[in-house]
Amino acid sequence: VCTYPLIGNYGIPDNERTNGVYKNFESESIHIRALIISDYSTEYSHWSATRSLGDWLQENKIPGIYGIDTRMLTRKLRDKGTMLGKVIIDENPDVDFEDPNMTDLVSEVSIKKPVEYKAGKKKVVLVDCGTKNNIIQAFLGRNISIKRVPYNYDFACESCDGILLSNGPGDPKINKKTIENARKAMEKNTPILGICLGSQILALAAGADTYKLKYGHRGHNQPCNEMGTKRCYITSQNHGYAVNADTLAEDWRQWFVNDNDGTNEGLFHISKPFFAAQFHPEASPGPDDTEFIFDIFVRALK
Repeated sequence: VCTYPLIGNYGIPDNERTNGVYKNFESESIHIRALIISDYSTEYSHWSATRSLGDWLQENKIPGIYGIDTRMLTRKLRDKGTMLGKVIIDENPDVDFEDPNMTDLVSEVSIKKPVEYKAGKKKVVLVDCGTKNNIIQAFLGRNISIKRVPYNYDFACESCDGILLSNGPGDPKINKKTIENARKAMEKNTPILGICLGSQILALAAGADTYKLKYGHRGHNQPCNEMGTKRCYITSQNHGYAVNADTLAEDWRQWFVNDNDGTNEGLFHISKPFFAAQFHPEASPGPDDTEFIFDIFVRALK
């Protein structure tokens, strides 16, 4: 559901690739089930646009609907929390709802076989739970080679300098194989960075617990305090689950806390090279606000 009233006026850019990944898109395809907007602009104008939003949705077989009072719908979601919904074309009120959080969403968005992106001598294994392309670009830009592997790949046995657990959709507890492999990698003291879903997977591998948020954190304006400092960062987030900080073991600490609701936004081990951020450092609502997290991880690589 898009809250901004006018959607589509910028159009969609082309499929140009840089370093083997899409330059203008964060994934290889659209991963939403449907798009709901208020007012759709059939005419678009942007120097990089090559097609309309409608054409792009049709290419990917994604249904879209406009003429909906999305602000009213947003108020309902704000008051009731995250709700199941469905776009239907008849007046039959007897609708079966599928809860996506009960399914293995990560298996739908993860790659099926390993892919390598060459840069420098240091190599990071990126566990693809639905990774954003800009995460790959962030490490290639730091001269770090990437081996991108499926979510159920036995990455704990991989020869590498570090492991990156990516973002992704759904309930983290469903990803039992990824959690198990993360736990094995931790036993080897391999440097690990978790981003978004990866933060939750790392916490679960360390014995902590996660839970579902009523509303979730969505948007580019989530304030996060870095614990032990007087710094607050505006972060980009899109997640519906969080780590229960009260369940962290004694040798783990909270790194960041959400200033809106006090929930956990990052964690680290006090003596081993394990780090995690619940937000997206690569999204950079400002110039490069929290990309220092990548730099800390790079310095920790073997």
